[in-house]
Amino acid sequence: MEEELKKLIVSLNEELKTCQKEADILNVKSKYVGKKSRIMEILSGLKDMSTDDKKKYGSLINNTKKEMEQIITTSIEELANKSNILFDDTVEYDIENGSLHPVTIVAKEVTDILKRMGFTVVMGPEMESEYYNFEGLNIPKDHPARDMQDTYYLDNGQLLRTHTSPMEIRSMENYGAPLRIAAPGRTFRNEDLDANHENTFFQIEGMVIDKDVTIGNLIYVVQNVLREIFKRDVKIRLRPGFFPFTEPSYEVDMNCLICGGKGCPTCKNSGWIELIGCGMTHPMVYKYGGVDHEVYNGFAFGLGLTRLAMMKYKINDIRVLNSGDLRSLEKFDIH
Repeated sequence: MEEELKKLIVSLNEELKTCQKEADILNVKSKYVGKKSRIMEILSGLKDMSTDDKKKYGSLINNTKKEMEQIITTSIEELANKSNILFDDTVEYDIENGSLHPVTIVAKEVTDILKRMGFTVVMGPEMESEYYNFEGLNIPKDHPARDMQDTYYLDNGQLLRTHTSPMEIRSMENYGAPLRIAAPGRTFRNEDLDANHENTFFQIEGMVIDKDVTIGNLIYVVQNVLREIFKRDVKIRLRPGFFPFTEPSYEVDMNCLICGGKGCPTCKNSGWIELIGCGMTHPMVYKYGGVDHEVYNGFAFGLGLTRLAMMKYKINDIRVLNSGDLRSLEKFDIH
């Protein structure tokens, strides 16, 4: 037993040496301390051991698991420190040569904020299965909620994802609970184009699973993200909504910064713009993800990064962001 536990530590360290990005480390984490890992098999086998063996090996097994988790945490921190190395500012370059896209900047800002709050950034495929995009999120084939998302279906039987929410199920399958993930990415819906709607837009899905999580925790995260993005308190309202994968569900609107709340085409003359759909995660989602709802609970939210960029940079027409017209982006002077 002692020899096998030592070999697990050695093998873990060897695999972590080959990791080049955070996603690689998370895959190693799933392999070595995930719910289907060897250390979890050994832990579950404790109940079948004799009393003497439990006394002999119980602490050793638990301490080994803790050591492995700490090694993984340290690897993630070391990788983050490497990524923060500054470029050599003595190299000459033309600062007017280009600029980052407004959505790219906002996405980076939001993920940085969430990472400081303990979230792990995860990425998933844009071409998804119906299971991950709908069924695993408590939206069966005959559910009317599918009509809310006019979807692009592909010849291979898959579809272009309508939200980044599929990463909820994928992350629960890979990492178990507790869990804090943020999943940014591009999404697609067959929308009628106007100042506030596009068929291609960016979103970030957030999910927290832990013990004794409340709606107050959700509101805190949302308010904190918006406060840091806009560098001030912003006026928001929370109203009842409906999403099959959360219960209760809420819509979070923010005061339109284009018109100052007076009403304009961007906010459909309401003075408010819908920014976030959120709620406490539905028990069926935990079932599909393989998490015990009797032990854990939590919340999820979907934040529209494209609309957030519109508010931050006062862009009054969403179509500008996907136009490819460099002149439209240059006027924001975002470097």
